[in-house]
Amino acid sequence: MLACGLVLASACVRPTTAAAPARVFLIVMENHTHDEALQGAFTSELAARYGVADNYHAVAHPSVPNYLALTSGQTWGVTDDSYHALPRADLGDQLTSAGIKWRAYMEGLTDAGCIDSPPPYDPGHNPFAFYGGGCPDNVVPFSELGSDLGAGEARFSWIGPDMCHDEHNCSVSTGDAWLRGTVGMITGSPAWKPGSVLFITWDEDDASNDNRVLTLVVTPDRGHAVSSVAYDHYSLLATIEDLLRLPRLANAAEARPMTDLITAY
Repeated sequence: MLACGLVLASACVRPTTAAAPARVFLIVMENHTHDEALQGAFTSELAARYGVADNYHAVAHPSVPNYLALTSGQTWGVTDDSYHALPRADLGDQLTSAGIKWRAYMEGLTDAGCIDSPPPYDPGHNPFAFYGGGCPDNVVPFSELGSDLGAGEARFSWIGPDMCHDEHNCSVSTGDAWLRGTVGMITGSPAWKPGSVLFITWDEDDASNDNRVLTLVVTPDRGHAVSSVAYDHYSLLATIEDLLRLPRLANAAEARPMTDLITAY
């Protein structure tokens, strides 16, 4: 077994014994504590039925560094919500280099592009816009998700709601209703197969607590489970990279993966 502490993080691969999952999906919501997020009726239903990382924390304030942590294993020293052009050293670049089909579905993305599309789209909630100073072709409007699910080709899908549906500017109930429709579209599609996994996390809390946020792990082949293990955004990235047989990036290299909530481990 590879001892990751003895090699560069970019070369670190944590092998698992199970076959790679059919699909990995990730939805990122916004700015609510663990308990606030659970006020959504559908979100609460998911938590009662599937996996819950009950001791999961975001890594920073405000939003942008958390998105960078989720996709590159580091915050790059960013401490604000401004746009920063960063090196291509992210999950998307890893997936492309490995020949793994992936897409990021961004709600509100227009022909103006991944940096200049108007609100309620927010480029700060689209981390793939940062790496290399612009989005790869894999970043597409959210409207393409339905047809792509029918084709079932993408092995990794990032799903970014707009600033209302992610609960940033609108109520928890509004975001919860969007989640009901989106999760139902995923789990009712041909892409949802045994071994698939859907992660739903919140980027940060409301800045008034300890940055504990709700993170759900939805699978077609495992029921309810609650983990009290201390996890964070680096743990989630490590888990995704392990499942897709990718090297772990930066701080994800030594993060604890969410093995107690994932059947495929």
